[in-house]
Amino acid sequence: MSRRTSLVLTSAGVIAAGALAAVVALPAAADWYEHRHEQSDDYATGAEAKKDRASVPRWLADDAASVRYAMKTTGGERLLKADLPGGRLPAGCEPAAPAGAKPPQITAECFPEGAESKAAARCGLYYAYMDGTTLYAWQHNDDWIKDGART
Repeated sequence: MSRRTSLVLTSAGVIAAGALAAVVALPAAADWYEHRHEQSDDYATGAEAKKDRASVPRWLADDAASVRYAMKTTGGERLLKADLPGGRLPAGCEPAAPAGAKPPQITAECFPEGAESKAAARCGLYYAYMDGTTLYAWQHNDDWIKDGART
């Protein structure tokens, strides 16, 4: 094999390996880029969640269990799922079907799609509903900004 043939074959191999790496890496990089400002945590109780993160709503009952919380660090988008003893909305929540509930702007595996169609309460800036003893609540960035972008 000539030196030129060897150089061509080596170059082709390097290019093919680079293309394969790009095919594998680009979707992972795109996913990272899209979700890079999202954080999520699981907590045993509402008290633990509120102690760990100032942005967890204060109206969440301390004895709420299996709390899952997701947020964007670049705005006011929040998701909250928790099991509530007694299956009742927390104090500070107003039962009412909010007209024009805005959909969540972030997603999480634990949070159902189409939640806005089930909104049955407002808990502070959050839209919310109960499914048995499970509370699903979300905060929309627009409402957060209108309120002065606190937490």
